[in-house]
Amino acid sequence: MTLPFLPASACAALIAVAGLPALAQEAAPRRDLPRITVSGEGEVAVAPDMAIVNLSVVREADTAKAALAANSTAMKQVLDALKGAGIADRDVQTTNFSIMPRYQQPPRDKPQDPKIIGYAVSNEVTVRLRKLDEAGGLIDKVVGLGVNQGGGINFVKEDLKAVMTEARKRAVADAIEKARTLAEAAGAKLGPVLAINEGGGPSRPLPYAAAPMRMAAEKAVPLASGENTYQTQVNMVFEIER
Repeated sequence: MTLPFLPASACAALIAVAGLPALAQEAAPRRDLPRITVSGEGEVAVAPDMAIVNLSVVREADTAKAALAANSTAMKQVLDALKGAGIADRDVQTTNFSIMPRYQQPPRDKPQDPKIIGYAVSNEVTVRLRKLDEAGGLIDKVVGLGVNQGGGINFVKEDLKAVMTEARKRAVADAIEKARTLAEAAGAKLGPVLAINEGGGPSRPLPYAAAPMRMAAEKAVPLASGENTYQTQVNMVFEIER
């Protein structure tokens, strides 16, 4: 049987029509694999190995110059004591310095501008104490040398790499256990991991607020470092096998 002659344009049209089923099949939306999404948490409690302490020296005088001189003398003694105790320069940092006038408020029945009656100079340092067993004695010593404000202290773990590695392992194990429980409860079988990501950073320990250090203690300041808890969270996606 002889096929009739068709012009080139007609042949192209027939080829296009013949290819429509394949194109339609490719354009059809691909069905997503059944999956399950869970989150897991990992927590590790460790003893701190460093204390971060805020210490302030405040001096008052009739003039700003006199207050500054008195403050500088006292703070130098404190810094010398810290250095003599083996505290490295990198572990001591000035975090606040101020010169403030002191005012006398006028009587209520005689309105007038407040009068300057003197000045107060404050110098605050933040100190990292790497020997926790010596922290109480050192705080007592610097209070005796002139520290008369401060007392905020945080106990921390300096190197968190190993701690967070363990927390991540526990978070992944927690997520896998949750996913397996959910799959079994639904009568399904848990498949391979499709995606995983970590959410958030390590949690910071709550600071321990010591009482304001305004008077020298007779003995070393008692401190309780306890433990810090660090956490992390992971989100995981698993395939559900058919």
